[in-house]
Order: sequence, then C-alpha cells, then structure tokens
Amino acid sequence: MKNKIKLIFFDMEGTLFKKVIEFSKGNTAPSAWTLLATHLGPKALKEEDETKDKWTDGKYAGYVEWMEDTIRIHKKYGLTENFFNKVMDSVKYHKGVKETFKELNKRGIKTALISGGFKANADRAQKDLKITHSFTACEYFWDKDGKLLHWNLLPCDYEGKVDFMKLIMKEHGLNPEECAFVGDGKNDVFLAKEVGTSIAFNGAEELQRTSTYSINQDKGEDFTEVLKYIN
Repeated sequence: MKNKIKLIFFDMEGTLFKKVIEFSKGNTAPSAWTLLATHLGPKALKEEDETKDKWTDGKYAGYVEWMEDTIRIHKKYGLTENFFNKVMDSVKYHKGVKETFKELNKRGIKTALISGGFKANADRAQKDLKITHSFTACEYFWDKDGKLLHWNLLPCDYEGKVDFMKLIMKEHGLNPEECAFVGDGKNDVFLAKEVGTSIAFNGAEELQRTSTYSINQDKGEDFTEVLKYIN
C-alpha cells in the first residue's frame, strides 16, 4: 500500500507564482533574475544573458558564483530597494494557489518551498500560504539610501536543491515515499527524482519525462488540480 503523503516540496517561480519570463537559454530556467535584468535595461539583460552561457558551459564553480556574477550586474546598473520591491511585487500567484495551500494545511500536510530565486517573494508566499519551511537562494540587504549593501546566498537550485530537501526529510523522519514535489522547470528534475510522487505543473519537457504526473493547461492555469494527485 502506498504511503500517505505527509510533506510536499514546492518550487516557487513558475509554480506558485506565474512565469515572469517565458523563455530562457541553455541549461537555465525562466526566473526573476532575468526579470530584474529586463527592467534594468538592454545592456543589463545582455550581460545577464552572458552569465547563462557561462553556467551552461560549466564555467562557474557553483550556483553561488553564478549569483555573485549576476549581483555584479545589479550593482553596476543601479538596482535600488524601491526598484527591486516594485519588480518583486509585480509577480502574481497562479489561480488556485491560496485555495490549494488552505486545503493542504487543513489536512495537516507539511510544506516546504525550495527556490533559486529571491527571499523577498518567498517571505510573501510563506506568510500568505502558511508554508512550513522556506529556502531561497538570495536575500538582499539595503543601506539607508536604498542602495544594495550586502546579500545572503544559499546554493538551493539545480542539484543543490536536493541537499535542502533531504535535510527537511531527515528532520521530520520521513522517507521519500511519504514526500511529494511540485515544480515546473528543467532545474527541478533533480528534486522530482528524490520523492515518491512528483508533479510537473505546466512543466518543461525534461521535468515531465521525470515526474510521476504532468498537469498541462493551455490557458488559465488552475493550481488546485495538484490536489488530485495528493493522497
């Protein structure tokens, strides 16, 4: 008999929140990093695009080094706190996300968010949706004038996501069959392989080939469909 799901891991961008960028090059997934570069202008976007080539070609030691290179671009083109918050606030939830988490919380299922994105949006999601655990790759700190002062970086994307997943599984004493994952990007393949139930939500082909279930909606995505596969 299949174990009851007790813990669900979620990607953030493109999964809980609507995709802000439709396409991305190489071995990368659309993200708020590219959204910020787009708003900072064509030169910033071109440089950010070059970092994707370097990542795909294996020229970074790891995800943290890639983020550091991208932060250099943010500083160079004058990213400010107000500008950053405006861009982050423009990202909206998929339809049905709040209803889905309300039901999961009602069932007593624990939830965890693991994302290579920004802590600002993860904090919003964790508060709104009552998410149990949250790990995100980049947290920005600002000086009194709203200029970028410092940052905290965690390697929680691609293979790095798995380390955080296993940590939380161990903390709750759960085996993979008692856990599920919901994501959308090619960078989520690593997580989908580590749990008993994985769901590709309007996901990349690479993720759909790996996942237990695939949800494909042409228009008007409705996140509540995820609940059909949570037993």
